[in-house]
Amino acid sequence: MATYREIHGKAIKSVTTDPTATTDEGQIWYNSGAKTFKSIVSFFGFRSGTNLPAARNYGTGGGATQSASWVAGGDAPPFINTTFNYNGYQWTASGNMGDARIRMALGNMGPQTAGLGVGGYSPGIVSGVEEYDGSTWTGGTSLPGALQQAGGAGPQTANIILGGGNPQTCLSYNGSSWTSEGSSSEAFAYYGLAGTTTACLAFYGADGPPGTNRTTGEEYNGTSWTTAIATLPNQGNSGGAQGTTTAAIFAGNSTTVRSYDGTSITLEPAMSTARGNGYIGGTANSGITSGGSPNTAAAEEFDRSIYTITNAAWSSGGALNTARFSASGSGTKSAGLAAGGAGPSTSFDNVTEEYDGAANSWTSSNNLNTARQDAGMTGTQPASIIAGGAVAPSPSVHTNTSETYNGTSWTNAPTINTARRGLRAAGTTTAAVVFGGEIPPAPSPGISNATEEYNGTSWTSVNNLTTGRRQGMGRSDSQTSVVFAGGTAGPGISNASETYDGTNWSEGPNLITATTQATDGIGTSSSDAMVAGGSQPSNVATCVLYNGSVWGSAPSLGAANKNMGGCGSTGSDGGLSFSGFPASGVTTTEVFTGDVSTIASKTLTQS
Repeated sequence: MATYREIHGKAIKSVTTDPTATTDEGQIWYNSGAKTFKSIVSFFGFRSGTNLPAARNYGTGGGATQSASWVAGGDAPPFINTTFNYNGYQWTASGNMGDARIRMALGNMGPQTAGLGVGGYSPGIVSGVEEYDGSTWTGGTSLPGALQQAGGAGPQTANIILGGGNPQTCLSYNGSSWTSEGSSSEAFAYYGLAGTTTACLAFYGADGPPGTNRTTGEEYNGTSWTTAIATLPNQGNSGGAQGTTTAAIFAGNSTTVRSYDGTSITLEPAMSTARGNGYIGGTANSGITSGGSPNTAAAEEFDRSIYTITNAAWSSGGALNTARFSASGSGTKSAGLAAGGAGPSTSFDNVTEEYDGAANSWTSSNNLNTARQDAGMTGTQPASIIAGGAVAPSPSVHTNTSETYNGTSWTNAPTINTARRGLRAAGTTTAAVVFGGEIPPAPSPGISNATEEYNGTSWTSVNNLTTGRRQGMGRSDSQTSVVFAGGTAGPGISNASETYDGTNWSEGPNLITATTQATDGIGTSSSDAMVAGGSQPSNVATCVLYNGSVWGSAPSLGAANKNMGGCGSTGSDGGLSFSGFPASGVTTTEVFTGDVSTIASKTLTQS
């Protein structure tokens, strides 16, 4: 028998801590502390995804990847023709199907840019076929006869369906015509199909009387169906299926999930939500399942990986020493800075506090030279700059003063060119940028689109924002990679977002919901930003993330809030949101931790 060294070219190491590098996958080592042999192996698991906008089942859907999936049609009830695309963060409404119908061919019916809706019930069994290009549905070639409750798989140009109203019938579609294929040996509806017209699996399915489920698994080679699994474990019918003949997944009915590797069936960890007649997209190793019956909007993502993924979440942080709202923030989750604001005893605070993430607590530091609220601030805990804001007397004066912080005290710095409040800032103490805000005269102020850059010595006016706004979200570690989103533009709340590259502002995708007075800034670049809480116009706890392409839903704050200071990132390093309304101010701090991926080792045992 070959030794481990002969197979892998290296010996089994003895270590005191488990390796965590991806290159260690498949390696075996001995943990001397735990006195066990261990290895890094991939495993399968589900996690919560973004729910569908509304519950639905019995429709059609698909997707080439987890982050480019789609659902269409089905029963809400009533019958619906709506379509939604999934980008890994959120579901976005797309073009409606021509007909509202249910019981279309079930399975992964093609990528987001080449999907199919085949047959179904509308009411009455139909032969109609519709093709989807990612935004619009158009009529395709009808089936030879009316059909419902079939299983289906594959893109528009290599789609295959089996069973349903004609239970042994198998048809393929090449994008223009349907062709009869080899018949199955079993006569069922609600098949779980995975593959394409030349290589496909048919697992599960049902027929009358109720409870009569398929007992074998078949494989199709483009010509004929043959038995691949002589005895299937009973998984009922109406489950979502996708993949290839050597890597397939079958999810449902109920919460049951099984995979097939070309040889054998494996029982996988269960879904959290029981579902049949649901939607599925992606691959056998990375996908999403959503909707289904009993009627649900729940969505779950699944992956096969060496990583354990802990979902992003907010948690309670240590309380500020001074209650306030409209404080300004900078720094990171582990080393944050809060300055200024307004509280119960004064309309303008000069209080400064430093946050220690390890101790989960705030410590008072030296005060600002000028008490102010609603200012723009950026930088790190030991090196920040604050500019503008509202200062005494009341009604407030819009100031153009700025100050820098060195980790101990504040020093007056050059004035900005445009006095304003509700502005935002990004960058460092030697390369900063401020933008937007509210300009006097009070009490009927205007909205500024002015942008200014700081080089450590002076402020220079540069290209303006496309849309002037105050009290939006804007933050970045860099002067040349900034996101500014939401805020108030004139009389209304804005959903606009823009990115700055150090020279010009460019329009970005709109926020999901127009929002103002959110946490002043969480994010590190133009591809890492969060709008947390705010006013829509009611105060909300909802949060959205920006990845450089789209805004997507994120975990909500623990409580609705507005006019908060913030700092940090949307990633695993995380961020902070602190202070806020009511007008007396609060000491609340919430701590955000993004998705965390951890390589998990497995203890090896003898059996």
